[in-house]
Formats: sequence, structure tokens, C-alpha cells
Amino acid sequence: MQVGLNRLVHPELARHVPECRAFYAERGERRGPASLEELREARAEQVAPGGATVELAVDASGQEIPLRIFMPTSTKVQGVYLDIPGGGFTLGPTAGGDARNAALAESLGIAVVSVDYRLAPENPWPAAPADCEAAALWIIDHAEVRFGTTRLAIGGSSAGATLAMTTLLRLRDKGHAHSFAGAVLQFGTYDLSGQTAAGRRIADEYFLTAYVGHVADRTVPDVSPIFGDLRDLPPTLLIVGALDILLEDNLVMAARLSAAGGDVDLRVYPEAPHGFSGHPTGMARAALNDRDSWLAECFTARATSR
Repeated sequence: MQVGLNRLVHPELARHVPECRAFYAERGERRGPASLEELREARAEQVAPGGATVELAVDASGQEIPLRIFMPTSTKVQGVYLDIPGGGFTLGPTAGGDARNAALAESLGIAVVSVDYRLAPENPWPAAPADCEAAALWIIDHAEVRFGTTRLAIGGSSAGATLAMTTLLRLRDKGHAHSFAGAVLQFGTYDLSGQTAAGRRIADEYFLTAYVGHVADRTVPDVSPIFGDLRDLPPTLLIVGALDILLEDNLVMAARLSAAGGDVDLRVYPEAPHGFSGHPTGMARAALNDRDSWLAECFTARATSR
């Protein structure tokens, strides 16, 4: 098999490159909080999310996990998408995430369920993956009655993509390998151990101390899924920018999923850094349109297979 980066970039994306370069040149480089004090400041500046119906999932220990639910207003629900927000395991959902989920629900005619998992450093690993697993099990158990469908998909961006992958591994190991028809992973952080090329680049980031600073072996798959057994997982779409600091880990994740027999669709977007699909650019819109088309096909495939 021969793989070149140029084969992963659609030629039509070139038209968005000038605008993308101009946007990021004006925006400048940005980083996440570098200390607990900066994290608290960032949280204080966040605009609180709103507009969703909130329900509670309850795990085996009695822990309640808030789920933010977005429904289409003009069509029957065609599927359910579990969205796991990013934010370095520390920041949580934002108003922007709610707006994007409401738009996704409307455009595809699906229910979007976003999980408010517990955040570090107050609740470090394994709190977040435990909450995401509980949310996924709630959807598996309640989707048909609550939403009228059993067509399920999962996804997330950045830390959310990491948690989406650990959730799939947990579900597979508990006999739910085929409950979700597909996964959309946007620029995930798949190595928190500092062992891979991308992992070494983020080894000094504060969010690692907050989330897994207490973990002796960070290569366990529930922390760093790139080291996991990736067999028997659903079809996966990976979205990443060519300028993302985590590009290499996304390429490796795609290769490892494929080597494990998975159905993998990897798409790379030129001149795009980490988090680009949440920014107001044509490149971001192209990526989200690709996501929406892939998800629509995913739900259609699940419907015709039943």
C-alpha cells in the first residue's frame, strides 16, 4: 500500500487556502491554559451553553451524568449521534458547541446527545471515560423508546475524539461492539504518554498534568487509545488539519485502525491547525460538510442493513 499526503487532500480544498492563511495570520497562535490559574480564568470567560433539553444518565455506581439533547424541529428523527466535547479534558462544553449541535440535528434530522462529563483537575481520569461510557450505554438502552430509532453514531473533537475512541473500546470489551454504526473523530489526542511523535510535542501541556498526572503508565488504552487493540470497531472518519500539532498521531491512528481490519476514511485539510473545524472559515465548513455527508451515509447504511 502506498500512501501520500496529497492523496488524502481533496483538490477542491485548494480554493479555501488563501482565506485560511489570512484568517490564521490575523488570529495568531493560541494555546490552552498553562496552569490551574489560567484554567480558572478561561472557564470564567466561557459563555454558558443553553438551548438544550437536559436529561440524566446514571451509571452503575449511581453517578449522574448530564446529557444535552438537541432534536430536529421539522422531521422525524433518523438517527442518534453521541457528541463528546473537547476542551483538553478540563474546559467542558461551550455555547458554540450547543449551536453546532443544534445545527447538526436540524440539517441531518437526527437527535444529537452531548455528554457533560466530569472535568479535570477536579475529577481526573478515569472519571471522563466512565461518564462517556455511561452516556453511550444510556443511548443504547433508551434510543428506540426515547428517539424512535436504533441508528447510532458517536464522535468528538480533540479530547472528545480521544474519549470517543476510549468509549468504543470499553463498549466493545463489554459486548457492544456493533451498537454504533460509525465514529467521527476530529483531530484527536491519541497519545497522552509522550511516546509518539505528536505525544512528545504536547508532553509539557498543563491538561496532561490535570487529567493524567497521577497515572503511572499512560500507555494504557483507556488513557492513550493509540496503543489499544483496535479490532472490531465501527467504520471511522478521521478529520485533521495538515498544520495540526497532532497530525502524525491521527495518521498513525488511521493506519492502526486499517491494519486491525477497520473501515477508515482519513481526510486532511490544508493550512488548517488544531481545532480548525470550529473556526469561521471555508475550510471548516468544508470539513463539517464532509462530516455531515459521511454521517448521513452511515445512518442510511445502518437502516438498509436491518
